[in-house]
Amino acid sequence: MLPAFWACLGAAVPKPAILVVDDEPEVLRAIARDLRQQYGEQYRVLRASSGRDGLDALGELKTRGEPVALLLSDQRMPRMEGTEFLAEARKLYPDSKRALLTAYADTSAAIASINESQVDYYLLKPWDPPEDRLYPVVDDLLSDWRAGFKPGYGGLRVVGHRWSAHTHALKDFLAANQVPYRFLDIESSEEARKLLKAHPEAEGNLPLVLLPNGAKLVRPENAEVAREVGMQTEAASDFYDLAIVGAGPAGLAAAVYGASEGLKTVLIERHAPGGQAGTSSLIENYLGFPAGLSGSDLARRAVAQATRFGVEILSPAEGCSLSIDGPYKRLKLSNGREIACHALMLSMGVSWRQLPCPGAEKLAGRGLFYGAAMTEAVGCKDKEIYIVGAGNSAGQAAMFFAEHASRVTMLVRGDSLAAKMSNYLVERIEAHPRINVLTETEISECHGADSLEGLTLRNLRSGENMRVDTSYVFIFIGAAPHTEWLGDSIARDDRGFILTGPLLDVSRLSDWPLQRAPFLLESNVPGVFAAGDVRSQSIKRVASAVGEGSVSVAFIHRHLAEL
Repeated sequence: MLPAFWACLGAAVPKPAILVVDDEPEVLRAIARDLRQQYGEQYRVLRASSGRDGLDALGELKTRGEPVALLLSDQRMPRMEGTEFLAEARKLYPDSKRALLTAYADTSAAIASINESQVDYYLLKPWDPPEDRLYPVVDDLLSDWRAGFKPGYGGLRVVGHRWSAHTHALKDFLAANQVPYRFLDIESSEEARKLLKAHPEAEGNLPLVLLPNGAKLVRPENAEVAREVGMQTEAASDFYDLAIVGAGPAGLAAAVYGASEGLKTVLIERHAPGGQAGTSSLIENYLGFPAGLSGSDLARRAVAQATRFGVEILSPAEGCSLSIDGPYKRLKLSNGREIACHALMLSMGVSWRQLPCPGAEKLAGRGLFYGAAMTEAVGCKDKEIYIVGAGNSAGQAAMFFAEHASRVTMLVRGDSLAAKMSNYLVERIEAHPRINVLTETEISECHGADSLEGLTLRNLRSGENMRVDTSYVFIFIGAAPHTEWLGDSIARDDRGFILTGPLLDVSRLSDWPLQRAPFLLESNVPGVFAAGDVRSQSIKRVASAVGEGSVSVAFIHRHLAEL
C-alpha cells in the first residue's frame, strides 16, 4: 500500500529509484523481478550489469534531479567490486541506503564494508524465499530512507534568522519530531525577504512559520506549532493504568511493553521522543543493528511500535507537579490539565549541563549548542568547529560533523578519550584526518556579540590561554536530571537522581505503607518507578535504558495486582 507521505507528493515527483548491480545476468534478472513485484508501485527498479554502468546510471539520475532510495550491489564483480561501487555511489547519493548481495564466502568483506564504507546491510545469496530473506530487509531500509527524505517542497516553511536562539529551538523541535520543514534565512534567502515583506507583522518577531494550508504563526511556541501539524498535546482521558513521563529509550520501552500487555498507557514528552539518545547521529553498539542506527531512527521505530499498541503520546507536554492520593498518582501537566494513574514511570532522562564560562549563556542557540544539533550541519560546511566532551555522544557528533566541517576539534578535560568513550569510537576518531583532539583543555570564555565569533581555550596543565576563531561549538558535558518538579515526595540523591530499590535506605522508607520492600526499580512511593538515566547509579547506555524500561513493566504488573 502506498504510504500517505508518498501519496501527497502526487505525480510531480518521479518514483524514487532502486538500482540493482550484478554482473551475472540471471541473478540480475531474478532480483530485479522480485523487487519489482514487491515495490514496483512505489519505486522504479533499475538494473546495471557492472559497477561502472551503475555509476553512469546514477550520474544521469543526479543530472535529472531524481531521487534514489536504495542501491543493491553484488560484491564479486570484475574491474569494480561491490564495496568500491557503493563507496563511489555514496558521493553522488549520500543519503541513499546501500546494501551488498554476497555469497557466504564474502561475509568478511561485507562486514568490513559496514565498518569502512558505511554500507547499511548485506544479504546472502540465495535470497529465496524473498518473503522471508529479502523483503523484510528491504522494507526496513526503505522505511529508514523515507523517514529522512526531503522532497524539496511541501511541508511548512520557517522564516528566521540563522543566529536566533528561538529559531534554532523551533528548527530543533521540528527535526527531532521528524516534521518536514524548509528553513529560509533572511540574511541569505531572497525568498525569505519577500515573505517577510508580505507579512510585515512578523518584522522583529521572527521566526515566521507558514503552513501548507495557508495559515501563519508569528514567533510561535513549540506547542502551538505541534497542534497545527497534528501532534497530540492533550490527554484523551483523565485516568490511565500507566503514565510515563519522558519518552527516551526507557520510557518508550516501558510504553511498548505496558501497552502490549493490556495496560492503558499514556506517554508524556516535553520535547521529542528519543530523548538525548534521539539526537545521536549514530548508535553503533546497539544489539541487532550491525551498521548502527541513528537516534532519530531508533525513536521513529519505537514510536511506531508504541502507537501500534495504542499508546497515547503527548508531545510537547510536561509534568509540573506530582501528588499522591492513596493508590492514585495525580500528575499536573504544564497546560493545567491533571491526569491520574495507578502506576507512574519516571524516565525523564537528563539534560546537558550548561557551559560554566563568561559569554556562554548569551550565545546559547547562536553558535553555541547543547547536544548534536544536527540541524546546524549545513551551516558548518567547510568551517572549523569545536566539540566539548569525551563521551560516546561527543564522539559520534565529531564523526558526524567531520562529514561537513573542514576541521573538528574535540576539547577534553581529561588526559585521553579512553576513560569515557567506547574503544571502537576512540580508534575511529584517532584515525580520522579531519578530527583533532585537545586533551586537558577547557573553554574559559566565549566571544561574540550577536553570534559566536571565537573561544578562549585554557590548558589545564600549563594554565596558558589561547584564542581561536569559530562560529560553532557543540557541548556534551555532564548530565543534569530534570526532577525538581517532583518536590519532596520522591526520594533523590544529592545530585537529583531518583533513588530506587536497594538504594533506598531505611530513613527514606519511614512512610513506606507495605510489608514488602520496594521493587528493584521502584521509588520510595509504591507504584512510582524510575528507569534510564534519571535513576540514581544507572548505566548510561541506550541498551541499559531499554532493558530497565521493559523490565519495569513486570514490577508494575505486580504492583497493580496488589491493588
